Amino acid sequence: MEYNFASSTPAANSTFSRLYANQPDFSYGDLSWAEQRWVDWHSMFSDPAIATAVMSFLLHEFVYFGRCIPWMIIDAIPYFRQWKLQPAKVPTMAEQWYCIKQLLITHFTVQLPLIYLFHPTAKFFNMKTWEVPFPTWQTSVYQIIIFFFMEDAWHYFAHQALHWGPLYKHIHKIHHKYSAPFGLAAEYAHPVEILILGIGTVFGPVLYVSITRNLHIITMHIWICLRLFQAIDAHSGYDFPWSLHNWFPLWSGAEHHDYHHMAFTNNFSTSFRYLDYIFGTDNKYRAYKARIRAAKESERKAVELKLNEQVEAEGIIAANEAEKLWFWQQKEKTA
Repeated sequence: MEYNFASSTPAANSTFSRLYANQPDFSYGDLSWAEQRWVDWHSMFSDPAIATAVMSFLLHEFVYFGRCIPWMIIDAIPYFRQWKLQPAKVPTMAEQWYCIKQLLITHFTVQLPLIYLFHPTAKFFNMKTWEVPFPTWQTSVYQIIIFFFMEDAWHYFAHQALHWGPLYKHIHKIHHKYSAPFGLAAEYAHPVEILILGIGTVFGPVLYVSITRNLHIITMHIWICLRLFQAIDAHSGYDFPWSLHNWFPLWSGAEHHDYHHMAFTNNFSTSFRYLDYIFGTDNKYRAYKARIRAAKESERKAVELKLNEQVEAEGIIAANEAEKLWFWQQKEKTA
């Protein structure tokens, strides 16, 4: 059904008229199906900020837990242990249920208020929110690629900072509760850490739109969905032959990040590997992989399991040392 500004039908409500009546060359009938649903959604709310917040929060919850469910099923099926990076450590249902409860508390008390505040921030920097039409897919693709690299750089340096002294002890230690991570644990973290690392996800698009004045929130939503997929998969604990890093070597993936949780040191990047390589923060990881490759094929699995035990033991020591050291002490030790 097309909207008619002159009619008194519920479709022509005050919100619709206020948002779209003055939009140049607006024609509801010329919009795509998705764009029409976008208009319908925003016309349901008296305040666009509420429309944006509700949509963004529901999208986050649906994508996050929806992406975690397949990994929970995989964890419950012994057949998949052959691709488990730390096969001796499979999360129990009690661990996963505990994680779900903590996540829901954090999502409603920390992330929901921040999501609500995003709309006025977006409009301040001239990001399109309720507007139609959507950008072309080509525009969204190149913008999302930029956001991936911007977020990865922020995450690399912020993540390293969270391993220093009191920042680790009082903040980041919560996320390192699991030396063998699983999908649900991707956002299991201190509220301050969520804020610090979340800046990378949001700051890139905000900086981009502040410079270009060309970004629609639908692209932001797609970017966040892909970022959630990346984070959950990186914490899944599985490395399949078809995993992305096996044919796109720049990608980090679970195989890269699982070592970080096991060893505590090395591999601070989130999406890509190049910054760890450039700054030498993957030296132990590369030595670990080289020792596994050097082993005879018949002995490789046993060598890997033994190395995992050794790396985890060293990681516990490194984590305990990090808790005791302040910033300047940490720098002296690693200088």
